[in-house]
Order: sequence, then structure tokens, then C-alpha cells
Amino acid sequence: MTTDETLNELLVRIFKDIMEIEGRCLVSGEFKDLTYNDFHVIEAIGLKEPKSMKTVANLMDVTTGTLTKAMDGLTDKGYVIRERSKQDKRVVWVYLTEKGRAAYKHHEEFHHDMIARAKGQLNEHETTVLIYALAKLIDYFQTQYGIDEEK
Repeated sequence: MTTDETLNELLVRIFKDIMEIEGRCLVSGEFKDLTYNDFHVIEAIGLKEPKSMKTVANLMDVTTGTLTKAMDGLTDKGYVIRERSKQDKRVVWVYLTEKGRAAYKHHEEFHHDMIARAKGQLNEHETTVLIYALAKLIDYFQTQYGIDEEK
């Protein structure tokens, strides 16, 4: 196998593995009624002040219509509250309920644990090299494919 084939295989494999592991670990226990995508909507809403539907849609790089469908489910399940703006009726604000905050923290803890365990497999030098290499890859993808680093 060539170096290019190996790099391609490794990048594709790690992407698929992380997505599968994240889905399996997150959608469990008290959060088995959520989907992998639901967790990312909850993450985009965040724990701070309410966000507009448009802001959340932009963060997720989806249309407001697509987000509305996901938000309907999260609202019905009790994770999110939507309120129409009193100043501008076109604006809909969303924020997490206590249940939604718990799901957010579950997702956050998963990522902290995943990183801690991955770092446990590497020494300090390997960790530094990995961070440097990943940062260079991100810079490349942002430059080459116009990926917005804020998303």
C-alpha cells in the first residue's frame, strides 16, 4: 500500500470510527430517545443565552427548515424550548431545558473522556506531534475547501 493510500485509509477510518463510537456511547441510558444528530443540535444551542433558530442553523450549516424538523422532536421530548421574539415575531429563540442541559453535559463528558483515553495511549512528544499534524490538516482543509473555522 502506498503512503497516499495509507493516509486515505487512516483518515477515512478514524472519521467513521469516531462517528460510530460517538453515536453508540451518546445514544444510551437516559438519552436513548435522542439521535446522534440531536446531540449536535443540542451542542449548537449551547448552555449560554438563547440563540435564534437562524444562528443555530448557520452553526450547523443547515437550512432553518431542516433545523425546524429536528427542533420539533427535541421540543416534543422536552430537551428544548422555543419562544417567538416579542420584538420581532419572525425570530424564534431556542434554549435548553434542564433535560437538554443534562444531554449537553453528557455529550461534553463523552468528548473529555475520549480525549483523555486517547492521550493515555501517547507520550507527551507524540501528543505534541499529533496536535501539530492535525492543526496542519485543518489549515489545509480550510484553505483548500473553504471550510469556515467558526463552524
